Amino acid sequence: MNPASFRDCKAWQKEGLPLSTSSNEACKLYDALLTQYVTWRSDETLGGVEGCISALRAADPNFVMGHVIGTGLELVGTGSSVRLNGRLAGDVARLAELAAGRDLAPRERLHARAVELFAKGCLPEACELWDEILLEHPTDMLAVKFAHDGYFYLGRQAQLRDSVARVLPHWTPQMPLYSYLKGMYSFGLLETHFYDQAEKTAKEGLELNREDGWAVHAVAHVHEMRAEADQGLHFMESRERDWKVCDMLASHNYWHWALYFTEKGRYEEALGVYDDEVVRRCKASGSLLDTVDACSLLYRLEMEGVNVKDRWRELLQVTKPHTEDHVLLFNDLHFLMTSLGAKDEGTTHRLLETLQELAEAPGENFQHKLAGGLGVPMCQAMVAYDRGDFGAAADLLRPLRYRFAEIGGSDAQRDLFHQLLVHSAMKSDKKQHQKLARCLLVERDAARPNSPLTHRLIQRARALHA
Repeated sequence: MNPASFRDCKAWQKEGLPLSTSSNEACKLYDALLTQYVTWRSDETLGGVEGCISALRAADPNFVMGHVIGTGLELVGTGSSVRLNGRLAGDVARLAELAAGRDLAPRERLHARAVELFAKGCLPEACELWDEILLEHPTDMLAVKFAHDGYFYLGRQAQLRDSVARVLPHWTPQMPLYSYLKGMYSFGLLETHFYDQAEKTAKEGLELNREDGWAVHAVAHVHEMRAEADQGLHFMESRERDWKVCDMLASHNYWHWALYFTEKGRYEEALGVYDDEVVRRCKASGSLLDTVDACSLLYRLEMEGVNVKDRWRELLQVTKPHTEDHVLLFNDLHFLMTSLGAKDEGTTHRLLETLQELAEAPGENFQHKLAGGLGVPMCQAMVAYDRGDFGAAADLLRPLRYRFAEIGGSDAQRDLFHQLLVHSAMKSDKKQHQKLARCLLVERDAARPNSPLTHRLIQRARALHA
């Protein structure tokens, strides 16, 4: 990234997105931080994301949008909870105080309020404010990207697509970061099952910028959802040199690579990707995206009957400090996989107990409101499955199967829970559950024809129920 190309006060003014600071340095650092966020690259020549946040606050300690992006990025990373992290809670309070005491553009005031709402766990309301900004300022990339991540965490697939679709006509290829909108729009399209259009849009983005890791990721999803493992493997390998420079997304793209191996039953190769790339990067970054991928991959392999040996214990060191965060149900479910896999009953109990307490007194927090009817029973199903009570697991999951999207994430990520329901029903000794398993597999085969994983499950069900 070339620091000379970052926008100063006058450049932001010219684009109709004025920033309330007189510091050109602060404006450029804001742009540098936004660019790293959108491109999934922590650029060490700029001091990385954390270094940029520190430099930005030093350049103008009272720059509200500097606090919006710095504190917002930490919150959107979901690795820390304002309930438990006093310093982060203080940063949110400082942002509110600055916003209240300064003469700001309405757009900046809405940004500050959206970050406050996100911090409180009011994700739908935060997304509404980012969308409100985009009605007047469709080229505000920070609002586009925060809304995109927010809708992803809420599992709101149509909004994920439409929030980008409605701003695209206002952009031109000459604008900074334009190409990345293609990858974001593609992701919304594939999550609403427009796979052909999603692939075409992502590849348009890649023609503009080969190093767009999010557009590569969108194509990876298309191949995953169509069970095109061979095409997926070829695509990821042919593009690896380009996308692995996106260090904040590389682990997730390697996770997709490992899913293709798992689909094909090539378990040793999937474990190889886990060891060489996924868990190595997860331990180095501490990123929650990298962490949930590591959890998910081991859990999928275990469901397939693979012995993952001591890998759960190693991963527990990463997830255990987050046991009581309860920022997202999606994260909680993945941390639970690790404590169950590592046979750490104390951590499992603590996670469930603290989640239940929050579900009983959720306040404004949207995820905690969801926990009682969705997150807690899903966790209980995983505990039941782990102790071999497959019938109980099936009974807990079956009524929720069409609500899994509400935990957030992508169809590909949530497929793990659909697989868990199939395994639970298939292994239950109740005839009704066994019939359910066969019906679920027929559905799965219809939605994703020619899936080797589905065909293995069908054969396993036949063998168990013969």
